[in-house]
Amino acid sequence: MGGEQRFGEFVSVRRHAYVAELVLDRPGAMNAVSTDMARSIGSACAALAEDRDARVVVVTSTHARAFCVGADLKERNSFSDAELVRQRPTARAAYTGVLELPMPTVAAVHGFALGGGFELALACDLVVADPTAVVGLPEVSVGVIPGGGGTQLLPRRVGAARAAELIFTARRVEAAEARELGLVDLLVGEGEDRTEALALAERIAANSPVGLRAAKRALRLGHGLDLRAGLEVEDAAWRSVAFSGDRAEGVAAFNEKRKPKWPGE
Repeated sequence: MGGEQRFGEFVSVRRHAYVAELVLDRPGAMNAVSTDMARSIGSACAALAEDRDARVVVVTSTHARAFCVGADLKERNSFSDAELVRQRPTARAAYTGVLELPMPTVAAVHGFALGGGFELALACDLVVADPTAVVGLPEVSVGVIPGGGGTQLLPRRVGAARAAELIFTARRVEAAEARELGLVDLLVGEGEDRTEALALAERIAANSPVGLRAAKRALRLGHGLDLRAGLEVEDAAWRSVAFSGDRAEGVAAFNEKRKPKWPGE
């Protein structure tokens, strides 16, 4: 399994065995998310969500100095109010497309990840960053608010008060502080974010695809619930895998002291 598939001009999906790489590829604009690019991200995510061979997705950038600088404000400046309203579902679908991918997701961040760019990273389960990373949600400084999930995803990472401080001040956070605050999960050597994110994804992809999706479902759906309700979510996820082919293969492989050959069902 390999190759590359384009989704419009600015997005592609590269295959690395069971790892799919969702590539942001609008280098002329530091991956600013235009309407066309948002539509392509949504389309790519819809295809990945149905791809049973994709066990992990890694979101990367082709730009040397940016992961993604957020919404294309030059395009937005040309919109009438009616055009902005019409564009909103397309923009929102890009962010929810990443957020709702059923398999584990990893963002590989270097350079600027601001506004909607940081929200794309926050929509992932794990964020790998290099020392050049600068993250933040500066939307209130241009008269709007985070609209790609930032007001909901950031407090789930760092708590309500810290999220409020970061959103209200619109400040940019450099890599070392971002790691300290929990805005990113792994800090790696300069220029190694993509390599390390793909390596992490390969380690994850070695595990049961049925188990990975069920574990992500339990983590996502159980977050914020009281303990009893959360345990019910976990039990439902457990039941979805307990009688699967992956569970049978995993137990057999363990007892036979061999690597499992996951059927993925």
